[in-house]
Amino acid sequence: MNNPRELFNRTWPVCLGLLLMFIPAFWWLINHVWDKESQAHGPIVLGISFWLIYRNKDKAIATFLQGEKKPAIGWGLLLSGCVLFILGKSQSIDLILAFSFIVVLASLLLLYGGWAAIKAMWFPLFFMLFMLPLPGGLVAALTLPMKMAVSYVAEWLLYHAGYPVSRSGVIIQIDQYQMLVADACAGLHTLFTLEAIGLLYLNLMGYKSFSRNLFIALMVVPISFAANTIRVITLILITYYFGDEAGQGFLHGFAGFVLFGVALFLLMSFDTLVGFVMKKFGITDAGVKKHA
Repeated sequence: MNNPRELFNRTWPVCLGLLLMFIPAFWWLINHVWDKESQAHGPIVLGISFWLIYRNKDKAIATFLQGEKKPAIGWGLLLSGCVLFILGKSQSIDLILAFSFIVVLASLLLLYGGWAAIKAMWFPLFFMLFMLPLPGGLVAALTLPMKMAVSYVAEWLLYHAGYPVSRSGVIIQIDQYQMLVADACAGLHTLFTLEAIGLLYLNLMGYKSFSRNLFIALMVVPISFAANTIRVITLILITYYFGDEAGQGFLHGFAGFVLFGVALFLLMSFDTLVGFVMKKFGITDAGVKKHA
């Protein structure tokens, strides 16, 4: 392909087919999977992924116009994506259905732009993984210990702050109110969403230091735990001071915004601290120590 017009003529039928293929699939996900509180991040992640694709579109288009030889593996990947789509659609396996879109999109990038196109779009493709519905068995296995840990820390902090609080498993009693720490308050889905936010933050910051990116990405796990604990404490105190109705009403949803606000604040604060330490020791963003 030598010019944008030729590129458009060759790609619009494929884009139309992609829309006809996946719009019904995403409509199903929106109405049967992503409508649940624990999966509400799915369409948000998808929307951000499309924005990231648009943001990097010039790099991808440049690879389409270069006319380099495209790897044959693209056809195999396209076939695999279509098989996954049929399997996910026919068997109502939401994880496979959503994943097939990523595979098909990656295969088209390979067929039109080669590995250079994949390199230009690797982060949007990777970021889409966070929209996938997590397997129920994995969620159940990891969520309970996470809830237990958050419940323990929240109860311990409130007790030492002088509140009349006690705990039995994931049930916290404060004064006459009894509260259950639900999956949405301290589960794997929350950690998954916060990890996506952390990686998006790092991508937008554009740090070149691998160690800095890795360190901050790993710190999302304890930051998520801290933010979840603060959210649970916030809900307990709302219930204690304003009653059960307030704790389960509008302020319960507001506590969700508190969760992500606190997490983002902690992430940015930690990033600032890392930057300060690197500057103090003369380490550049590329991870190389400056010489005097």
